[in-house]
Amino acid sequence: MTGEEKPPRARRLSTWTTRRWLQVGVAVSMTALVLLGATGSWVLARTASISENLVNVRSPAVTTAFRLESALLNQETGIRGYGLTGSPEFVVPYRQGLADQKTYMATLAELLAPDRAGLADLNRVQESATRWQERIAQPIAATPPGSPSPLATERAEEGKVAFDAVRTSLREQQERLRADGVRVGEDLSDTMRLRNWLFTAIAVLIAALVGLAFEGLRRGITTPLELLGTDARVITDGDFDHAITPTGPADLRRLSSEIDFMRRRLVRELASSEETRLRLDAQAADLQRSNAELEQFAYVASHDLQEPLRKISSFTQLLQRRYGEQLDARADQYIDFVVDGANRMQILINDLLDFSRVGRVHQAHQEVALDTVLEGALSSLSVSIEEAGAVITHDPLPSLVADPTQMGMLWQNLIGNAVKFRRPEETPKIHVSAVREGELWRFTVTDNGIGIAPEYAEKVFVIFQRLHTKDVYGGSGIGLAMCKKIVEFHGGTIFVDPEHELGTRITFTLARQLPKPAGQPIPVEATRSAEEPTR
Repeated sequence: MTGEEKPPRARRLSTWTTRRWLQVGVAVSMTALVLLGATGSWVLARTASISENLVNVRSPAVTTAFRLESALLNQETGIRGYGLTGSPEFVVPYRQGLADQKTYMATLAELLAPDRAGLADLNRVQESATRWQERIAQPIAATPPGSPSPLATERAEEGKVAFDAVRTSLREQQERLRADGVRVGEDLSDTMRLRNWLFTAIAVLIAALVGLAFEGLRRGITTPLELLGTDARVITDGDFDHAITPTGPADLRRLSSEIDFMRRRLVRELASSEETRLRLDAQAADLQRSNAELEQFAYVASHDLQEPLRKISSFTQLLQRRYGEQLDARADQYIDFVVDGANRMQILINDLLDFSRVGRVHQAHQEVALDTVLEGALSSLSVSIEEAGAVITHDPLPSLVADPTQMGMLWQNLIGNAVKFRRPEETPKIHVSAVREGELWRFTVTDNGIGIAPEYAEKVFVIFQRLHTKDVYGGSGIGLAMCKKIVEFHGGTIFVDPEHELGTRITFTLARQLPKPAGQPIPVEATRSAEEPTR
């Protein structure tokens, strides 16, 4: 070969789908079977027709022809005996022969009706027999009995010639009938051989079609699916870089290509998710370290802040007691402002500590009877409840796996808010209810207090968000934010029911089992500095 060698031409893949292969295969098979079946039906019908012709026409015709010959021979024997002797008993076989001849002639005419050559032979027999009867048999039979007939002697030679003509026509008829019978028999044998070969061919074709069908299914469907399954198992075992080779009809190749495309996409997504996971793990580690440092800082800072506040409050009060008589009313008012600000600052620091410890310090996961926890919260709030004259009722509450300390803080904040934000000159009425909803419990705390406007329904759960000044209602603005943090830590949600009027209805859900924490919390006590300030 001169010049550059050409690369081998790629094998062109068939665009036929499995359905098209099956349709074409079934159509070709059915066409072949229908043609062979039609040919077989024709051969069977032909065999039945030839058999019927041989059994019901040819064989009876030959038999009847021999019987016709016998009837004519009886006539000739009887006439010859009657002519020579004149004895009447010889007329009996002659007359019986005439009756039999008539019967057999009619039978042969019926059997040979479609056969023109056979009817021609029968007519020749009839004509020759009629000539013999008219010239010989009838004149001799008409002579009186008792003595020999002179006509028998006179026409002996003519009678012999006439009856020889009858015998000749009978022989020709019988030979033709025998020849036709042999021909029909040979035709029947040929047709039966054709039938046997044809049905053998049908059986061979059916076996070949079955073999081709199994081989086609194996090559076109079973083998490609097995290869696809093998590739899928390799990928399932963890070799995601293993490529899927498309094989088989067009639709199976398209399926393999789509699965391989999905594999490549999953590989890309897996690589991206692995990279994201590594970044998240690094960020989680940074966050955990940062949270630990923040908790330590918050604890130390709170203690460092509370100690100066206590000193400010103590020395300010001491200053008021020692020099109170020497100061005017405005100075006393200023001192009160300082003491009050220090106390509120201390309360705010303690509330912030409690808020930061939710879900971290208290981790006593156990079966908690909420009825008992609610009673404990009411006992802690007994002074404010008694002063307000509040009426508090509740439905039977369930037992949940939760942190009992946090549950107590939850009830204490919700009931305390309901008592605090009551309507003036109206007895506070508070009701706690619980309803099971699948895997969750839905709780509601309903009161007849001043209510929360819909535009503030989300704002009240934000830390330090207050709807009233501290002069009207005291507090740090952390209570509902802490409730939200506790509820979410226990796998639930909390919100203000916007459809409730004439008061406030806080609705929240709690899971029957405490959700599995993302990681082990770091207790605050473990981050305390070794040298705590003295109180």
